Amino acid sequence: MITRPLDLLSQLRPPPRNYDFLFLVNGGLIALFFALFGSHYVLSPGLRVDNKDITLQSSPNAIANAVATPVSVSVNASGQIWGDTGLIIESRLQQWMSAQAKRSPGSVLLVIMDTRASMEIFTKIAEAARVAGFGSVQMAMQQAPDSAGPEVTLPK
Repeated sequence: MITRPLDLLSQLRPPPRNYDFLFLVNGGLIALFFALFGSHYVLSPGLRVDNKDITLQSSPNAIANAVATPVSVSVNASGQIWGDTGLIIESRLQQWMSAQAKRSPGSVLLVIMDTRASMEIFTKIAEAARVAGFGSVQMAMQQAPDSAGPEVTLPK
């Protein structure tokens, strides 16, 4: 029985000499280019804060573009929406937003969300704010301490 009918193995070139040092040189050049031309803003985004100086730098544009947010809501980790009057049930969110928009038409709504909350809740709030007549919606993210106490759940 013929197991290798075309005898392809005999037609191949012999393996090349050992060029392992070229791979090391290539890796070294790549590391050198990252060290020379790399930017720490591209490789690791974020704000660097040294232990010696914990003051954040400010920019004049940040103050010029600041807007007042007379209406704000908070969203905790479990997705509950809290306003200045207390807990807002999702079924009454549109009604509450309309009442707030009538007090200050065209204003900016500030949504303070827990980092563990779902973004689906933010989209519901933003849509309700748009329908109610708010000018725009700003979002702030914060992580609440774990020892905040038990969360209240009410039926819808």
